[in-house]
Amino acid sequence: MNVKRGSTTFLKVIIFLVGIAVLAVCIFLLPEAARRDVIERPGDYSLYPLLVCAYGICITFSVALHQVFKLLTYIEKNNAFSELSLQSLKVIRKCAFIVIFFILLAIVYLRVLAQFTGDDAAGPISLGLMGILATSVVVAFVTVLQIPIKNVLDSQPKNN
Repeated sequence: MNVKRGSTTFLKVIIFLVGIAVLAVCIFLLPEAARRDVIERPGDYSLYPLLVCAYGICITFSVALHQVFKLLTYIEKNNAFSELSLQSLKVIRKCAFIVIFFILLAIVYLRVLAQFTGDDAAGPISLGLMGILATSVVVAFVTVLQIPIKNVLDSQPKNN
């Protein structure tokens, strides 16, 4: 097995494990949090908008993981500089922007909720801002990867 194939296989395994962790969060952790909230505070539905944001982030993140998996498959098949790779990078970038949107929704909701309840939402809001920063780094990285692929595809003659 050559080094490139071993590296991409290792990354695929890591992506698969992260995908399983995201699935576990969606199946076990988030419903359990909702169940505990209903038991502790019946009639209070303040957690549900945050659950919607959490599920939105998980689903979007799963789509991005699938695209990264496809991108690694293209790299294994020596199609790194192809239109398919560029499409995968575009989807990953869109997913990152959607994740930022859901995080912003959660931050706004937490801020509004803190106004009404008198709670301090500084901790969760700062964690959300760190999530936005990390996701912005991903957007920047994907954008940097798109540029050489676009240049290679533009320099190739078109087969009509």
